[in-house]
Amino acid sequence: MASASYHISNLLEKMTSSDKDFRFMATNDLMTELQKDSIKLDDDSERKVVRMILKLLEDKNGEVQNLAVKCLGPLVSKVKEYQVETIVDTLCTNMLSDKEQLRDISSIGLKTVIGELPPASSGSALAASVCKKITGRLTSAIAKQEDVSVQLEALDIMADMLCRQGGLLVNFHPSILSCLLPQLTSPRLAVRKRTIMALGHLVMSCGNLVFIDLIEHLLTELGRNDNMSTTRTYIQCTAAISRQAGHRIGEYLEKIIPLVVKFCNVDDDELREYCIQAFESFVRRCPKEVYPHVPTVISICLRYLTYDPNYNFDDEDEDDNAMDAEQNDEDYQGSDDEYSDDDDMSWKVRRAAAKCLDAVVSTRHEMLPEFYRSVSPALVCRFKEREENVKADVFHAYLSLLKQTRPAQSWLADPDAMEQGDTPLTMLQSQVPMIVKALHKQLKEKSVKTRQCCFNMLTELVNVLPGALTQHIPVLIPGIIFSLNDKSSSSNLKIDALACLHVIMVTHPAHAFHAHVPALVPPVVACVGDPFYKITSEALLVTQQLVKVIRPLDNQSEGSDSFDPSPYINDLFTCTIRRLKAADIDQEVKERAISCMGQIICNLGDRLPNELPGTLLIFLERLKNEITRLTTVKALTLIAGSPLKIDLRPVLPDAVPILASFLRKNQRALKLCTLAALDILLRNYSSAVTPVMVDAVLAELPPLISESDMHVSQMALSFLSTLAVTHPSSLGQLSGGNILQQLIALVRSPLLQGGALAAMLDFYQALVATDTPGLGYMDLLRMLTGPVYSQSAALPHKQAYCSIAKCVAALTRACPNEGPAVVGQFIQVKSAASYALGSIAVGNLPEYLPFVLQEISSSKRQYLLLHSLKEIISSASVSGLKPYVESVWSLLLKHCECQEEGTRNVVAECLGKLTLIDPETLLPRLKGYLLSGSSYARSSVVTAVKFTISDQPQPIDPLLKNCIGDFLKTLEDPDLNVRRVALVTFNSAAHNKPSLIRELLDSVLPQLYNETKVRKELIREVEMGPFKHTVDDGLDLRKAAFECMYTLLDSCLDRLDIFTFLNHVEDGLKDHYDIKMLTFLMLARLSSLCPSAVLQRLDRLVEPLRATCTTKVKANSVKQEFEKQDELKRSAMRAVVALLTIPEAEKSPLMSEFQSQISSNQELAAIFDSIQRDSSSANMESMDTS
Repeated sequence: MASASYHISNLLEKMTSSDKDFRFMATNDLMTELQKDSIKLDDDSERKVVRMILKLLEDKNGEVQNLAVKCLGPLVSKVKEYQVETIVDTLCTNMLSDKEQLRDISSIGLKTVIGELPPASSGSALAASVCKKITGRLTSAIAKQEDVSVQLEALDIMADMLCRQGGLLVNFHPSILSCLLPQLTSPRLAVRKRTIMALGHLVMSCGNLVFIDLIEHLLTELGRNDNMSTTRTYIQCTAAISRQAGHRIGEYLEKIIPLVVKFCNVDDDELREYCIQAFESFVRRCPKEVYPHVPTVISICLRYLTYDPNYNFDDEDEDDNAMDAEQNDEDYQGSDDEYSDDDDMSWKVRRAAAKCLDAVVSTRHEMLPEFYRSVSPALVCRFKEREENVKADVFHAYLSLLKQTRPAQSWLADPDAMEQGDTPLTMLQSQVPMIVKALHKQLKEKSVKTRQCCFNMLTELVNVLPGALTQHIPVLIPGIIFSLNDKSSSSNLKIDALACLHVIMVTHPAHAFHAHVPALVPPVVACVGDPFYKITSEALLVTQQLVKVIRPLDNQSEGSDSFDPSPYINDLFTCTIRRLKAADIDQEVKERAISCMGQIICNLGDRLPNELPGTLLIFLERLKNEITRLTTVKALTLIAGSPLKIDLRPVLPDAVPILASFLRKNQRALKLCTLAALDILLRNYSSAVTPVMVDAVLAELPPLISESDMHVSQMALSFLSTLAVTHPSSLGQLSGGNILQQLIALVRSPLLQGGALAAMLDFYQALVATDTPGLGYMDLLRMLTGPVYSQSAALPHKQAYCSIAKCVAALTRACPNEGPAVVGQFIQVKSAASYALGSIAVGNLPEYLPFVLQEISSSKRQYLLLHSLKEIISSASVSGLKPYVESVWSLLLKHCECQEEGTRNVVAECLGKLTLIDPETLLPRLKGYLLSGSSYARSSVVTAVKFTISDQPQPIDPLLKNCIGDFLKTLEDPDLNVRRVALVTFNSAAHNKPSLIRELLDSVLPQLYNETKVRKELIREVEMGPFKHTVDDGLDLRKAAFECMYTLLDSCLDRLDIFTFLNHVEDGLKDHYDIKMLTFLMLARLSSLCPSAVLQRLDRLVEPLRATCTTKVKANSVKQEFEKQDELKRSAMRAVVALLTIPEAEKSPLMSEFQSQISSNQELAAIFDSIQRDSSSANMESMDTS
């Protein structure tokens, strides 16, 4: 401590030296000292240091002054409060001094101090007192209009302080406002501009009264409209307020918008530009309130998008004269002295209009058809805009339109949606020729920026409408080649052109390009040889696609006869092999060269007999290199699967052992790709794969077959199935080995399902067919069913019985003659038996189905036998079941009023799956049962509908679409359970096939929202001994309703009124535990989908979140209560983190208060930090995968 103060007093002494270098170095050392965390100053040193630094701010030497200002930052956080006040006082006084340099330095000093103060949310007293001190001084400096530069600095600092610490100055807001408003009429435009900035920051944190005063003032002044110049300023100010606090200005839009529309008609370009900018901020920031005015805004924008009073486009003969005009350009410039382009401000109006349209298109999803009718043609016509900046914005607006069209693809792939005529996609399709015509001219422009915009447009267009350009390829290819060959093209332009060409080639049929291959190959080959690695890597992608184009392997008939690839093979091979051999190139280029060469060998290998062996040896080298091995495995898989039967024998003896060794590497993608490669090598090169090689692979398999990674297990199983077909002799060693033990363990795992289960069944069938000694039908059966019968070892999970039963059924299907004996002994083990019985019956319907039906009617084991029936219905072929439909249907109906919910569910599933077999007759019957008197029957029928909906297109869809409305009428059913089931069915439809319910949403949504309310009459008290326990019968119903709301966010967002939706989310935030969890998820989803709407409601959403986070569990509660509360807190915090991703969220006073509450509470702060870390790492991952 003593040494530190001694050291500092030493420095202070040097600072008084007459030599400026001494002063400079001493200040620099002081700076270093102050930045150390350990430094502690006593009162005396503090006073001396502060006095010294303030003195140095007036130093004669500029560099010393600059350093002294920098010292203020660390100093503020190290000294006591009254010293900070001294610093601020002195700086404020110096700001009013006569010396300009001192004023500048002091204002930088004040900004530094404000920047160093702890943020408002931490609630420190220091920040508050400093800000209050500064505010008084600043308001008086701003109000005195003597010296403009002082005023400007003061305004700048005021804006800075309001932005950072606005919340602390609430008491000063009225005085700040009254000092700022007169400045809006200042004669200096710079003053007005900075005042507007300060007001923008003020409205983020000010109270309601101050806000109303400000808006009233603006409305009055705009109404008076004294002179143009101030009117412009007021319009700019309104736009700034809307940008910063859109959620508050919404209620005044009714008064503001007519005024702004009126000023649009005044002949003043600057004013028009500001008006349209104001519209843009309203559209983006007040989506709900601006809704009725959107058509007006669009029509104004469309009018001014073409507003170019000083320029005459002669549309008729534009094409013919274009060439002559270019030649006459030079002489033309000189003669036009009387009007110069510099005074022309109209381009700013056009730019504002394009940006405003961009905002409208991006925010009003539901108006897409209207945009394609009115906005799209207008934008396309303006691609010829002469002002570069405006043109870029026009393109950007059109890109936004295309991007809006893209998310809706799930329901557009739907056949019914296409029939409705004017979907956005069909309208876009009809406008493609017009778009291409407009772009065609632009692709030959001199300007690099314009051409880049064109390529982005084409890329997006093809992503939205794959295959749309087939007719137009002859027009576009020359434009792309022009940019690839043009010497003036920047590297970014070339990369964009190549990327665009790649996307077009991927999404269009090969024959469309055949005429252009001679023109395309030279520029692409030249780009592969380009010294800049990014161009090379894009060009290699294009080359890979080109190879597929010049010799498509999929349809030998139409493509390959007409087009001869031989002239181009050599060029493509030579440029790729050069990149493949080079060892010192960029990682991405290496990988793409390997993939590209793999494609060349796969599609053209038979034409390269001499080059092939050498190239394969390079692949072998690349396989041994850790960086390139994954890509090489993929390339080898491609080559091995080629229909040209490329000769891989020379490299297999080396390659297979290397591949086998990859199976024990800790890289999942590598394992999966290697298993796929080995599988295809076995299939196509079984003669060249020796038993020794197979043994090497088999040795690596046991660890891969486990429940910890089902996908890898599935690949390993399909490899074994292939092995059983190609090398049955190698399976002999399975009988005693580890692999079988692993398999049996996997069968007993409760996680086995889906693809892995299917692979397991295939393998058992393949294995039995090999007749390997020790692995026959009965041996395998014993292994599988052993644990079921031995009393000692109970299976851990019910699911295991089903998996075993499925395997047994698969074995029995493979050996039909063994079947009847097994069925006899299997009836003991209940649930598994029911499954196996079903599966075995599928193999032989006429024999077993009548038996099952008879058993159901007579026996006690209905539930299990119904399971067998479900199995039969879902896996049998349609034609086989047709004759039995009637008898099965009548049997099921007897059971659909059963008391047991489990049985009813199975019956419903059977009914639904049966309906799929003959929808025309059975669907109307189901509909008839809706009128049944029994609520059980009604719920069974509605559940049955759920099982007819799947995410693939099916013949039943058009019929369902017509009558699903009737099934959803059960949302008004008096019975709770029927309503709940109706919601579950609705959820399933919204999730799997939104097109079924999109048109019904207007009638369904009110009922859905109705079910989210808590009903007092459904809550009852149950006495449990001495305790009273409340039971809410409506909870499941509400839960189902909120689940539907969550699903609708993904599938039908454009049909929802987000604000009504948010009202119900808000109620859910105060509901029961399960529902809170759901609504927290919804909030997070909404923050990313429609941030502006959430922002408007932020204050109402923060309260319930805060309540959840601050709830305390009673000390004597059970452990589950504590866990539940923790889960809730974490979930609520996730929602808070998501809300904070909305840019303006933390500026809301309530939110910042909540944030300071979180940071001051240790437990909450810890949760908050961990979630923020998770979400940022998740973002990183999603970026990697994309």
